[in-house]
Amino acid sequence: MNTRWITLSATAALAVSLAACGNMSARDQNTATGAVIGGAAGAILTGGSTAGTVGGAAVGGVIGNQVDPKKK
Repeated sequence: MNTRWITLSATAALAVSLAACGNMSARDQNTATGAVIGGAAGAILTGGSTAGTVGGAAVGGVIGNQVDPKKK
């Protein structure tokens, strides 16, 4: 249970720190958002495993980088 709180706190701190990056391009913002969401999902799905968190962040970052909201 302690690991879960540490992971949650680290994810929250990362999300707050990313909010300070207002001069990022849309693609950079999507990449960062994807990494945060992927890292949180990886941590939740693997019970706080470091490998799951890092892997989820990497996959989420790649997916976020490829998302283009301007495509129709």
